[in-house]
Amino acid sequence: MVRTRCYRDGKLHREGFPIAEVSDFLEDPACTIWFDLCQPDQAQLESLRDELHLKLHHLALEDVLQPGQRPKLDHYPEHLFVVVYSMFVDQATRRLDSHEVSVFVTRNALVTVRADDGFDIDAVVRRWDDTVDLAAKGVPFLLHGLLDYVVDTHYDAMQEMDTAIDGLEDLLFDDRMSDDQLQRRTFSIRKDLVAMRRLVLPMREVVNSLMRRDLEIVPPELTPYFQDVYDHVLRVSEWTDSLRDLLANILETRLTVRSNRLNVIMKKVTSWAAIIAVPTAVTGFYGQNLPYPGFQQWWGFWISTAVILSASSVLYLIFKRKDWL
Repeated sequence: MVRTRCYRDGKLHREGFPIAEVSDFLEDPACTIWFDLCQPDQAQLESLRDELHLKLHHLALEDVLQPGQRPKLDHYPEHLFVVVYSMFVDQATRRLDSHEVSVFVTRNALVTVRADDGFDIDAVVRRWDDTVDLAAKGVPFLLHGLLDYVVDTHYDAMQEMDTAIDGLEDLLFDDRMSDDQLQRRTFSIRKDLVAMRRLVLPMREVVNSLMRRDLEIVPPELTPYFQDVYDHVLRVSEWTDSLRDLLANILETRLTVRSNRLNVIMKKVTSWAAIIAVPTAVTGFYGQNLPYPGFQQWWGFWISTAVILSASSVLYLIFKRKDWL
């Protein structure tokens, strides 16, 4: 499915027209064109090149046909090429899901090429419609709306990850949660954080490069808006690092808790073993096949019983006072 829009003099002039008419609109300097392709083939990319009347670099076209590129901004003689990712946490699987979009940026046209239909291009269009007062800025206006949506998805996904890690903190001291379950959930979240970090950190370079004054891509009127996007990028990237450190602390705390619990158990077992050693020693002494005081006498039995009870009680009180039991 192909989506198209044409802005003229800062107002939406027409939308939903065929790609074959793009070249006609581009002849008017007052027009700004956007059109979107989803999973295009080689033939569609060739038609894209013909309609824009530009020499699209073959490296950029290769990147479009081979999804999985890192977020980046490439400068070519006649256009810019941008790769970004939207991301969200699947509510059913609680796993991170990301969707790639490649962007060709020219003087008066913005072309988005989606690797799949998971990228919500309708949400981007709604952002453009909500900020129609900036439409007169042309392509930078369209590019800002796209990047603003992408960074907001990063923020929302990071919020979901933060909530998931808070849930792990609540289960940290829960004895009903087994170590295997906690480690499995921790590993899953950590894996998503690593994947998220790979997509978030390069966005700082992408947005920062767009704001360079020597490139003259962003007009002064839109600089505060791009600066706001850049601030959100920095916040998300720093949030990623802090959550990764927090997750590592959770693992260390869990290991410490288990180690302390094991020490307490060993202390109690040792204390009870010491108490049990008293009757074992006494009964062992009286179990010798030799005559001794009280041998085969009723009072010998009661003396040995009294020794066992008194010695065990004294040891119990001592261990209890020292919090060993």
